[in-house]
Amino acid sequence: MSRNSIEPFIDYLSIERGLSPNTLQAYRRDLCQFRDWLKKEFLQVDSALIGNYLATLREKGNKSRTLNRKLSVVRMFYKFLYTEGKIDHNPVEGVSSPRLGRKIPSFLSEKEVEALLEAPSVDEQYGSRDRAILEVVYGAGLRISELVNLNLTDLNLKGGWVKVLGKGSKERIVPLGREACRWVRIYLRKRRIETTDKLSLFCNRYGKRLSRQACWKITKKYSQKSGITKKISPHTLRHSFATHLLSRDADLRFVQELLGHTNISTTQIYTHITQERLKKVYKKYHPRA
Repeated sequence: MSRNSIEPFIDYLSIERGLSPNTLQAYRRDLCQFRDWLKKEFLQVDSALIGNYLATLREKGNKSRTLNRKLSVVRMFYKFLYTEGKIDHNPVEGVSSPRLGRKIPSFLSEKEVEALLEAPSVDEQYGSRDRAILEVVYGAGLRISELVNLNLTDLNLKGGWVKVLGKGSKERIVPLGREACRWVRIYLRKRRIETTDKLSLFCNRYGKRLSRQACWKITKKYSQKSGITKKISPHTLRHSFATHLLSRDADLRFVQELLGHTNISTTQIYTHITQERLKKVYKKYHPRA
């Protein structure tokens, strides 16, 4: 099959499942990689061949999490072909997913977060914007894609909340703390009048919507400036948001709602962090630990 044969599947995911353009692009890339490795028609595939593909990917250094993602895309693709009557059986049935150890997310301490948030200088040209970005990500626990897609109309600074468009185009309302609201107000007062994008909340130097890559660079810049030695990303602030709530005895269901997790098992990974913290405190202070 040619590259064009993948497109009906991508269209299905876009229309029926409402997946984001970034996710669709990732799925398309994974399927094209699989097709290039096959060097034959998709219809000529069996389970053994898919197993060989996974083995090849592992030999190239891909981790179990990456293998599972790629297999998941191939599995959805063949299920689509089977449903559409293009194949008589699904060759992915019987192919086991690689065992996946749950990775505990990295997070910052409250002091590290404070140092990071205070790193931008309001005297710099984009200092107030960058401070507002960091405050909103940590204050609302947003994914980076949710942050960059925020519009001015999504904010209610007086009420202290923000409307977020999450995964699968699901909307949720998230509280926004007083510090995040304060810095957004400061940023909006200093925002350039000549901004060409009048809808987006956060814009770049050209007056257009800020990209995810730019937010990564902003986070890296201020983590270095604040002296944080950990390797962090914007998502680290989201992890820190959840961890700090749970460490202060917030209800797990409450944190799930704030993060926009469909399944509470996704949120439960953060309970392992607080448990590890408790173990360290116990070992440090208990006389018979």
